[in-house]
Amino acid sequence: MADTETEVLVVGAGPVGLTAAAELRRRGVGCRIVDRLDRPQPYAKAVGIQPRTLEVWEAMGLVGRVLDEAVPLLGQLTFVDGEPGPRLELDLPAEVPYRFAALPQDTTERLLTEHLAGFGTRVERGTELLGLDQGDDHVRAELATPDGPAVLRARYVLGCDGAHSRVRRAIGVDFAGDAFPERYMLGDVEVDWDLPGGYGVRCLRRSGDGAPDDVLVCIPLPGHRRYRMSMLVPSGPEDTAAGAADGAAAGEVTHGLAGGRGPGLADIQAVLDRLSPRPVTAGALRWSSVFRISHRLADRYRVGRVFLAGDAAHIHPPTGAQGMNTGVQDAYNLAWKLALALRGAAAEGLLDSYHAERHPVGAEVVGRTVRHARGEADTDDLTTVLLRQAQLLVNYRGGPLGDEDDATGATGATGPGPRAGDRAPDCTGLERPLTAFPQRLFDLLRARPHHTLLLYAGAGADGAARAERLHALADAARAAAHGLLDVHVVLAGDAPAPPEGLLLPYARDAAGSFRTAYAPADGEAFLVRPDGYLATRLPDPTPADLTAHLRRTFR
Repeated sequence: MADTETEVLVVGAGPVGLTAAAELRRRGVGCRIVDRLDRPQPYAKAVGIQPRTLEVWEAMGLVGRVLDEAVPLLGQLTFVDGEPGPRLELDLPAEVPYRFAALPQDTTERLLTEHLAGFGTRVERGTELLGLDQGDDHVRAELATPDGPAVLRARYVLGCDGAHSRVRRAIGVDFAGDAFPERYMLGDVEVDWDLPGGYGVRCLRRSGDGAPDDVLVCIPLPGHRRYRMSMLVPSGPEDTAAGAADGAAAGEVTHGLAGGRGPGLADIQAVLDRLSPRPVTAGALRWSSVFRISHRLADRYRVGRVFLAGDAAHIHPPTGAQGMNTGVQDAYNLAWKLALALRGAAAEGLLDSYHAERHPVGAEVVGRTVRHARGEADTDDLTTVLLRQAQLLVNYRGGPLGDEDDATGATGATGPGPRAGDRAPDCTGLERPLTAFPQRLFDLLRARPHHTLLLYAGAGADGAARAERLHALADAARAAAHGLLDVHVVLAGDAPAPPEGLLLPYARDAAGSFRTAYAPADGEAFLVRPDGYLATRLPDPTPADLTAHLRRTFR
């Protein structure tokens, strides 16, 4: 290593660690990212990309590359004992900007690595964490590098190093949970069936008592009839060499991919012969492995200056493609908070809000995916189920940075529109003075990685006085946020003109989509966090109201 100090050390260069490093660098934070592997793994492990993750990557400036290489995931076809079952369509409301997608994890990592390189930061490979020692103002990390032992001092360390995290063990965090006894085979193959493209395929065979005893799940990938297939490892006299490929001792509990030889085409073909709804031949095997599933949750996401994210903090069945996406949003939640802390702008306790906000999300995902793996169905309506799977219902209501019920007078707890802590919805059809085309609200929110204050102005006649009030609110908010805040005025669609003397950027809600999504009162203020969640909404704000709220985040 060329130097021995950095602001943040990220351990692990999977999608979670790469997201964290890129977001830190985008905010000007000095960051090193290390990975024990000499080279990236060419495996299609996590393949499902949720709509909320695409929103995150849009804000990061990455989504265009992802959309070029991903494929739509339109729904799922089910077959039970060879007969067609229910067909699931992954239809989301029209106002949601992105849909479900599939992308091999190695491609995701390549795109994130290239994105990170744009900030002048590369992954330091073949570098393994040996130990951590925390001081009052730094963490001392002992590393094994290709050039020999090294010591790196970092202000903070972020452990994104997976289910068997060295970082988690080094800080003594409990990882309680259990394991499923089943072993699964994974294969990345092409097939010659005539099933419609873009749909996942789930095939079940039931035993005499009606319980599933054999399963095949196929997720479409970019390429011609290419799928990532998962299936149970056969047991008993039908055991193949692939069934024992992990080399695990009897009764050993592990999580993730196994070492040793994975299943071959013959092993995968045998499962297709049993379960496929059509006669089919598999070919072009790119990669295969055996894997096991555990469900575990770290009891703490932070110990001093060390944080956990992704599989280092939570592991669970892959049902619904929740794992990688949850980890990416862990990193996205933490990066802006670390950046404020390193600037000296963070309020006391801001970094504690990471565990307070993300640990309940991890617990819910672990619990839900375990229930699904055990055959328990959701009882909610289909739209709610899909929005939850899309991770659009994640919220931080009642968290340490929200203020629905305190003296600031924040509203929206039971009324229409989003509440404090909810994801800030996108809106379309906004008109700006210098554009001849409609814009989205997300266009305004992603301009810089800061908080954004949205001030809603109706069609009142008090032009000059209104402009003066808007400027006073903007000035107070910027001062409280150390200048790390953008302000936009949203004019009602029927407002004839901006208030006289208005010098703030503005957009007209010409299509009425902001009014529909946010249900604003005239003069209401909406504060949106850098990670796209609504920090507060104030129906009749004063500068003191905004300052009081921002003191929860800013020093």
